[in-house]
Amino acid sequence: MAGVSGAPVDRMLRPVHRWVWGNFDRRVRKLLAFAEVEGDGGRDILRAAELTADPLLRRLYLAHAADELRHGEMFRRRGSEILRALQARSTSGFQADWLAPSGHGVDDLNVDGTDDTLLAFLHLSEKAAATRFAVYRDVLQDDLPTQKIFEAILRDEAFHMNYAFSQLARVSPQHHWRRLWRARLSRLWKAYLRLAAALGGIMGALILTIQYFVLLPPFAWLAKRAARREPPGWTPISPSRNGSLNRQY
Repeated sequence: MAGVSGAPVDRMLRPVHRWVWGNFDRRVRKLLAFAEVEGDGGRDILRAAELTADPLLRRLYLAHAADELRHGEMFRRRGSEILRALQARSTSGFQADWLAPSGHGVDDLNVDGTDDTLLAFLHLSEKAAATRFAVYRDVLQDDLPTQKIFEAILRDEAFHMNYAFSQLARVSPQHHWRRLWRARLSRLWKAYLRLAAALGGIMGALILTIQYFVLLPPFAWLAKRAARREPPGWTPISPSRNGSLNRQY
């Protein structure tokens, strides 16, 4: 789709995306993870359709939810096809039971708020998904079936992005830009929390590695040194300790 292109950062990282998608095992995991995310998003939007009092938004939410559930099925079917091809080509035991994608997407959809808050969130989320999917489509030139799936889904994401913005301007004509900025700040905060958690994991692994290679060797050397000082065989004990036991201590 010519109307949607990748974000500047994603375009700069295109070699990284190409490397990630170039591995078939990672490709399967990402497709199945996308299937889970799209399915969860579709169910959340169905719930939003039940809660809204706006009939136009209800129809749009129902169509949006149907698209998300269909996208999840497309991703799941394609991931299963690649997985079967990998199993037929290799006997390395690539199993699907460790392909455990997260239960929700990067940002959980809160459908209990007002319509304008939800529409602002949907607009930004669909825009981010569309720009990423555009890059994924471009780097999957060696996998035409998967590339066509991203191309088809990209058209739906662009529609979702546009309808969410137009409906946000309709239901909140005076404050829709404020809603968008609040949604952006919320996404930035969640991105910061994810980055902090990732850095915490990396630092923890680094500290444990340093402890293993720096602190443990001296203790191991001292233990071996103490073991060499121990006399071999049995150690004799005093005969007075061999009397009959007539008390606990």
